[in-house]
Amino acid sequence: MSLKTNRISCSPVINWFYKWLPIIFGCHCREERSFHYKGKKFPICARCTGELIGIIFSLFTYIFFHIGILPSILFMIPLIADGSIQSLTSYESSNIKRLITGLFFGYALANLFIMSSVYAYKSGQSTFIKLME
Repeated sequence: MSLKTNRISCSPVINWFYKWLPIIFGCHCREERSFHYKGKKFPICARCTGELIGIIFSLFTYIFFHIGILPSILFMIPLIADGSIQSLTSYESSNIKRLITGLFFGYALANLFIMSSVYAYKSGQSTFIKLME
């Protein structure tokens, strides 16, 4: 089934999301693993939707609150476990579980990315100051 057959096509912005979100997330876009709104499939699956929400949440909350490296790694384990068990056995996860594990993973991934970026910036800044002395 083509991705274009069951999607909302009302504005260029919506069409952009339907084209690029699956590419950015590497999403399989399977119909049965995606949420639907008013009979139309979301552009990405439930797990990738959770990751997107987690990433956005982390970007907006990092200044006020963020977790460390170890908790971030622990937040990633449920998605890895759920996805691995699902691919290796006959176990079938629900879309709600996929959304929640994706949310934790997305939050942790963005948190680790921001922490590493801040660390790299501060390290470069201190190196630059030492060079200027």
